[in-house]
Amino acid sequence: MSSIVLIVDDEPAGRHTLESILEGQDYQLVMAENGQEAIQKAKSILPDVILLDVMMPGMDGFEVCRHLRSDLSLQRCRLSSSLP
Repeated sequence: MSSIVLIVDDEPAGRHTLESILEGQDYQLVMAENGQEAIQKAKSILPDVILLDVMMPGMDGFEVCRHLRSDLSLQRCRLSSSLP
């Protein structure tokens, strides 16, 4: 069974770059364009890894991370983010 990776970035180029790097590997890739969508998808698919953009309009990556960390069903999920 392949690992589920949730890619969260408001910029299409950022999502496409990560998708290009990870495609062809044994991952199921799921995309989210904003923080609200990321939280909804994370709760429904329970990804193994979330690659999270920090600087997004509305709900930024830090707020998304706080929401996800407070959800017990997502405690096993690993979050990764980087600052420019």
